[in-house]
Amino acid sequence: MPLALLGAYYPGHVTIRLYDTSARQIRDFAPLVPGCVSIYLCGATVQAAPHIGHIRSGLNFDIMRRWLAYRGYDVTFVRNVTDIDDKIIRKAAEQGRPWWSIGYENERAFNDAYAALGCLPPTYEPRATGHITEMVEMMRGLIERGHAYEAGGNVYFDVRSLPGYLSLSNQDLDELRQPSEDGETGKRDPRDFAMWKAAKPGEPSWETPWGRGRPGWHLECSAMAHKYLGEEFDIHGGGIDLIFPHHENEIAQARGFGDAFARYWVHNAWVTMSGEKMSKSLGNSVLVSEMVKQWRPVVLRYYLGTPHYRSTIEYSEESLREAESAYARIEGFVQRVTELAGHTVEPADEVPPAFAEAMDDDLGVPQALAIVHTTVRQGNSALAADDKDAAVARLAEVRAMLGVLGLDPLAPQWAGEREQGEDLRHVVDSLVRLVLDQREAARARKEWATADAIRDQLGRSGLAIEDSPQGPRWSLGPR
Repeated sequence: MPLALLGAYYPGHVTIRLYDTSARQIRDFAPLVPGCVSIYLCGATVQAAPHIGHIRSGLNFDIMRRWLAYRGYDVTFVRNVTDIDDKIIRKAAEQGRPWWSIGYENERAFNDAYAALGCLPPTYEPRATGHITEMVEMMRGLIERGHAYEAGGNVYFDVRSLPGYLSLSNQDLDELRQPSEDGETGKRDPRDFAMWKAAKPGEPSWETPWGRGRPGWHLECSAMAHKYLGEEFDIHGGGIDLIFPHHENEIAQARGFGDAFARYWVHNAWVTMSGEKMSKSLGNSVLVSEMVKQWRPVVLRYYLGTPHYRSTIEYSEESLREAESAYARIEGFVQRVTELAGHTVEPADEVPPAFAEAMDDDLGVPQALAIVHTTVRQGNSALAADDKDAAVARLAEVRAMLGVLGLDPLAPQWAGEREQGEDLRHVVDSLVRLVLDQREAARARKEWATADAIRDQLGRSGLAIEDSPQGPRWSLGPR
């Protein structure tokens, strides 16, 4: 559903609640500017193509953005691209390619993955290397304020200079172990972190008042958030693995510079395999480009987007098959009512109250999805009772809810996907009808064992058979 059609409510009439990592509790959401919401999401570090763990964050915040828009807010959504860091430089050296070639290739792979799974494009998508000027300005301000210092071409943040450092991750400064890379020499304290790294032979570098070098990971986001969202904004998002050191150090830089920075911190959980975070370093990643060859993209969106954003997803093919089957039930209902109505049923102006209540409560997608399936069951009951008006009303509600979740089968994103398989479906339908005619003939002869055997064989082939007053119907069942 287009975002322009989602604003069924005016901001201020409802209370949205979000879990704020910095407060360690669910808080009422009150935007900085009435009627507007500003979001900064840490996006891709483009050293390699994305796996489904990477894309989960984009999906979760896409649903947040859609819900805020539905509630009537004007949303500014910034998702950055980290196109220079140690991993990208190492990959370039290993492959004998320019660093920017590695970055651009994988940036396109990320954008293809976001688009394939139905994520709306961000309002702004800045690249780190396009904001060196802003980074230099921030470092200069931090040095002037006594929060940073230069040493041998490196620029470090003095963590002891800022009261409240580590309040997001709730760590003890005395016990802190700050990640550090080669070449980070001249630190006054091993807990200080690098904002700028002195140039090494053969590496990309930019000119600064402290010599040539390249940005540190944390500085990039502080500078870009300041440029696009100002001194203070509403929501900063990302995966839980970014809380420390990345987000903690972003806060230190921004506040040391004088920014209030983010008012709410929202973090999504991991996708895991065998209990471990999905990552390329563990060799257990599942690339989106490969997954979409095995599974319909809308099924992947359903699988990754419908668990609660703060709950871990343990990857398994069985879970994907369950998601496929659940979404097929929704699609089947949509198709049957559309055929009965003889026209496209438009989404309802408002989602059901129980759905809205679930979404307002920390984006309770699992509870909201339960309302979707309950409404589908009610619609199917109306179909069985030959109550066309009730079935059409339930479909309108279902479409409104699925539009918020980005899962409406009739939306252009997914309708085209269905159309691509229509020719094949007609062929399969003709073949299945021949078998179903044999089953109906057996039932007419009261050869129940034969009829049941035909149904069971179709089930083992991946088809679900439903007997209705209009005759038997088939749909794709669990694989």
